Amino acid sequence: MNSQIQNAARIVPSARQLAWQELEFYSFIHFGVNTYTDKEWGLGDEDPAIFNPVEFDAKQWVDVCKSAGMKGLILTCKHHDGFCLWPSAFTEHSVKNSPWRGGNGDLVKEVANACREGGIRFGVYLSPWDRHDQRYGSSLYNDYFKDQLRELLTQYGDIFCVWFDGACGEGPNGLKQVYDWDGYYEVIRECQPNAVISVCGPDVRWCGNEAGHTRESEWSVVPAELQDCEKIQENSQHVDDGEFSKRANSRDENLGSREAIDGKDKLIWYPAEVNTSIRPGWFYHASEDEQVRSLEELLNIYYKSVGGNATFLLNLPPDKRGLIHENDAKRMAELGQTIRSTFQHNLASHAHASATEILNQNHAVDRLFDGNKSTFWCPREGTEHASIEIDLNQEQTFDTIVLKEHVLTGQRIEKLKLEYLDQATWKPLTECTTIGYKRICRFTSVSARHIRLTIEESRLFPTLSAFEVYLRPRSFSALKCKDGVLAHPGHPHQ
Repeated sequence: MNSQIQNAARIVPSARQLAWQELEFYSFIHFGVNTYTDKEWGLGDEDPAIFNPVEFDAKQWVDVCKSAGMKGLILTCKHHDGFCLWPSAFTEHSVKNSPWRGGNGDLVKEVANACREGGIRFGVYLSPWDRHDQRYGSSLYNDYFKDQLRELLTQYGDIFCVWFDGACGEGPNGLKQVYDWDGYYEVIRECQPNAVISVCGPDVRWCGNEAGHTRESEWSVVPAELQDCEKIQENSQHVDDGEFSKRANSRDENLGSREAIDGKDKLIWYPAEVNTSIRPGWFYHASEDEQVRSLEELLNIYYKSVGGNATFLLNLPPDKRGLIHENDAKRMAELGQTIRSTFQHNLASHAHASATEILNQNHAVDRLFDGNKSTFWCPREGTEHASIEIDLNQEQTFDTIVLKEHVLTGQRIEKLKLEYLDQATWKPLTECTTIGYKRICRFTSVSARHIRLTIEESRLFPTLSAFEVYLRPRSFSALKCKDGVLAHPGHPHQ
């Protein structure tokens, strides 16, 4: 094994990155003047008087998120139009000049408080592009932006994420801004050192599209140059043409394989987030009330993102009342119920196993079943191939297996296969490439007592911290899994 692969195997997440990944599934809330103009992108000339969500209820937003099993909420505190959902001291273009709450409201505060009371995390989106502020295009704007960051990061409690996109169009004066990214990051690290900086930031990588597309092999260890991709103006979104949200760039399909990292000067832990909206648009449009994504669609994205070593950021746009629409709320409740029903009973919780090799008793193979994310199985260093046989103690019917690496040791596994024992013959269940934080493998249900996992390729030595077995609810067991086709035993499927 060459030194670069050994180095890649030893790269691990920061504490903030791991805490973020453990949230797994959280919401984006796009809300602002666009909600009232029926636009996706405001022009910056909107009158604050149009903003008046008379039935606004932050608790309803949080309750909807929790019904789906989401563990966080990221609010668009300011979108490209420049209108601020908090009474910023640095601009008049905010809720303080709207009729909502008589001009005395602070929507960011109400949402942050509702998240805290509801037991989910709160994050902020602040658009660097500002089509309203006359300072845009000058160094004064960078100072203004940092002042606003300080307001958001010092007045609303703990923030788990600061989410930046790279949109960089013209301001009201026809100028474009050179963003002071390093200066923005300094403010965030100073004010909220535990917050991840996402997309145009050093902690969390955009999956590359807004369509819910995921990769077959999602590596968290990738070339450091990827940190700059979304910050390059030529790659940013300039036009609201509807095509950007559909883009799934196939040239970025392979980011962390041995071939992809070969010869790269620096590698980093830079995990992926999959983001998409529950509707065609990101802001609310009444015309889309009947275009809410189906349960099957959302489950498929969930399994491929959360179950594919990424997180899932799903946008839920509140309507003009200030409420998440009934259709969206109903779908979220259905999604949450299905996920909870699927993963409520781990059929391997009392399983036993044997492995071809273990490092020592502290890393014995039964660590897979102890429910402790800090313990793990591994063989000796240099062992890149290994096999584990699992005994469920009795015959069980199952169609889902969850695997987790011990990512604080690194991401190592490159290829594996799963089999089940049918009488005296091992028969294929499925195969996959990377695991990382979590891999959810789905297939047509089988009944068996014994399962075999064979790690065919890994870096340095593999680790596993969890092996879980489940049966999906019957009404959802025949959902389409991949490209419209359910994976059958013997057919590879992620």
